[in-house]
Amino acid sequence: MMSRIKYYLASIPTLFKQINNWHLFFPLLLGRRRVVIRLRAGCKFKVRSLMDVWIIKETCLDREYESQSTQIKDGWTVIDIGAGLGDFAILAASENPNSRIYAYEPFWESYEMLQENIGMNDVQNISAFQIAVGAKSGGMKLFTTGEAVQHTTMDSALSGNATSAREVQGVSLDDLFEANGIVHCDFLKIDCEGCEFDVLFGASHATLEKTSHICLEYHNGFTRYTHNDLVNHLQQRGFQVRTSPNPVHDHLGFLYAYR
Repeated sequence: MMSRIKYYLASIPTLFKQINNWHLFFPLLLGRRRVVIRLRAGCKFKVRSLMDVWIIKETCLDREYESQSTQIKDGWTVIDIGAGLGDFAILAASENPNSRIYAYEPFWESYEMLQENIGMNDVQNISAFQIAVGAKSGGMKLFTTGEAVQHTTMDSALSGNATSAREVQGVSLDDLFEANGIVHCDFLKIDCEGCEFDVLFGASHATLEKTSHICLEYHNGFTRYTHNDLVNHLQQRGFQVRTSPNPVHDHLGFLYAYR
């Protein structure tokens, strides 16, 4: 408990120093639905909750995906599975204008905000899709659990608390590559609340061979698999893999696979 408190307290200076209009946190606390926060580094995002702000802090200020893996280089092809309101995709696109980013987000409200945030930041190199990614293409159910960033397509004990289950369009990683004519993915980012197992176990060896770097947040407890199964799966397909546990939540952590 104490380590959790220390972690959150240590994050407060980062928020105040790197967000220009941090005073807008207070309307969010009072239940105001949406505000636009502006990062000192240049990006701006419409958010609906303090959870959204926290995700932006982790992605854009702490730069967790790149600090856990490798820095994205201009000209790379990047796939963002679980794009949310666009924090990772917009940061990558704005810093790497010659890159092409493919962003996938199935939840309608988050997808609408993703589109708004792309427009606000005037980035031209993102292709956004209101589609879930999973083991195979076709219809899927999106279970709305907790905050929007916690919604999942995994039908598990954790989704038993869902307030609703929405039918969404889904695509496999193989079909995603084919539909977009992707011959090589330099960086695959995944944060999809447990569906990382379906995405990667369902991908063909040929598709994974076209991928150089994978950085994902793993979510143990959604399926019968754990991140150790992902480690073994990816190592058997020629990746070197390292993991890093979340400092607060035991069931979460980062996995980085690279060739």
